[in-house]
Amino acid sequence: MTKQGPGGRSGLWEWLLAPKDIAALAAFRVAFGLMITVSAVRFLAYGWVDELFVRAKFRFSYWGFSWIPVLPAPWIHGVFAVLAVLGLCVAAGFCYRVAVVLLFVTFTYVQLVDVTNYLNHYYLVSLLAGLLCFVPAHRAFSVDAWRNSALRRDVLPAWCTYLLRFQVAVVYVFAGLAKLTSDWLLHAQPLSIWLSARTSLPLAGPLLDQRWVAYAAAWAGFLFDTAIVVFLLNRRLRPWAYGVVLGFHAATSMLFPIGMFPVIMVISALVFFGPSWPRWGWARLQRLFGRPNGPPEPVLPVSGSRVPIAPSRKARWALGAAVAYGLLQLLLPLRTHLYGGNVSWHEQGMRFSWRVMTREKNGSVTFVVRDPDTGREWHVPPSQYLTRLQEREMSVQPDLILQLAHRIARDFEAKGRGRVEVHADARVSLNGRPSERFVDPEADLAREEDGLSPKGWVLPPPSSPPVRLNSTMSWIR
Repeated sequence: MTKQGPGGRSGLWEWLLAPKDIAALAAFRVAFGLMITVSAVRFLAYGWVDELFVRAKFRFSYWGFSWIPVLPAPWIHGVFAVLAVLGLCVAAGFCYRVAVVLLFVTFTYVQLVDVTNYLNHYYLVSLLAGLLCFVPAHRAFSVDAWRNSALRRDVLPAWCTYLLRFQVAVVYVFAGLAKLTSDWLLHAQPLSIWLSARTSLPLAGPLLDQRWVAYAAAWAGFLFDTAIVVFLLNRRLRPWAYGVVLGFHAATSMLFPIGMFPVIMVISALVFFGPSWPRWGWARLQRLFGRPNGPPEPVLPVSGSRVPIAPSRKARWALGAAVAYGLLQLLLPLRTHLYGGNVSWHEQGMRFSWRVMTREKNGSVTFVVRDPDTGREWHVPPSQYLTRLQEREMSVQPDLILQLAHRIARDFEAKGRGRVEVHADARVSLNGRPSERFVDPEADLAREEDGLSPKGWVLPPPSSPPVRLNSTMSWIR
C-alpha cells in the first residue's frame, strides 16, 4: 500500500516531484542541441539534402500524412539551415521554449516528407525533442537564465529525468527483444552478411569472415541491448556500463554505415547518470589542469523542504498524459504481434518498433499495367519515378509498393487509358535466403487500399533457413 502523508500526499508524488540537481539535464540539453546542429550541417555539406529531398520525383507518405507538403529547393535547404540554428539555440538555452518546439516541429517535418528516409535514430531524435518541449532544462547554465534571474533554478522535479530515461530504455529493451529470433541467435544473420562484407578493414578485417565472430557479435549485441539499461540504472556499475556503451557504439560505427546513431545513443545514455555528474566532472577537469577546488557539493533541496502535499489538477493531467505517452511507446513496438508472421518479411509494424539491425533485405519490382478491356500490358520500371535509394527501400516494403502502384495507375488514367490494373512482379531476399515472390502477382494493387489491416496480397514468408550471401551494405534500419 502506498504510504500516505498529511493531506493525502502519496509516495508516488514524492517520487515524481522530488527536487533533483538540474546540472545533468542542462548538460543533456547542450549535447542534444549540438548534435542536431552537427547533423544538419552534415546534410548540407555532403549534399544529402539534394539527394534525399530535391532529386526525387515522387514522395512516399506515411499513412494518414499524405497532406504534408514537400518544400522545393532552396526552401528545403533553408529548413536544414534553420535546424542548425535551432540546435545552437537549444544548446545555449537561448529562447529555449520557442527554439525547442520549433526544433521538434521542423525535425519531425523533415522525417515525414518521405518514408524512404526513415531511420530508427531519427525517430528517436524527434521523440526526445518532443519530450524536451516539456522539460525546463534551460533554467540553469543557459542564456535565458543569465538574462532572467527569476527563471533560474538549481533543481528540477525528478520526473524530468525519469521521462527521458524511460524513452531511452524503451529503445534498448525493444531493440534487444527484436533480436530474440532464430535468424539472429541461431544463424547469426544478418550480421554474418554484413561482417563478411567488411573484410577489407585493417587489422580486424580477416577475422570478420569467421563464422564464430558473427555468432559472438550476434549474442553480444542481443545481451547488450537487453541488459544495458539494468546496469546503467545501478549507481555503482553505471560508469563501467557507460564504458561498455562507448565501446559498443564505437565498434558499430566503424563496422556499419549507421550515420549518427552511435552518437545519439551515447548522448542519450547520459540521462542515466546522477543529477550532479557535470559538476563532479568539471571539478575533476579543474584538478587535472592544476586548479584543485575540492569536490563540488551536489545541489540538494533545502533541509526540511517538502514536496507539495496536494498536487494541482494540472499536475494530475500531466501525469495522465505521461502515462498515456508511456503506454503508446510500449504498444507501438508490440503491435506487430497482431499481424502474426515474420515482421521482417511483411513489414507491418516494423517502423517505430526499434527493430534495429534485424534484417537484410534486397528486392526487385517491376510493375505490370494491364488494360482489362483489351488485355494489353505495359511493363513499368520503378526507376522512371524513383531515385536509387527510394527504389531500394520501396522494393522490400509492401505499403510503398502499393503507393507507387496507385501513382502509376493515376498516370495511365490521366493519359486517357481508362481504368487499368496494376500488378507487381516483386521478389525479395531476406537475410541471405534465395529470392522469393513477395507480392501476389494476380493482385490488382490499383484497387487495394492502404491502412492498418493486414495486407492479404503479401505472400507468406519463406520457410527455408538463411544462407550466407554477399551484402550491398545498404542503410541499416
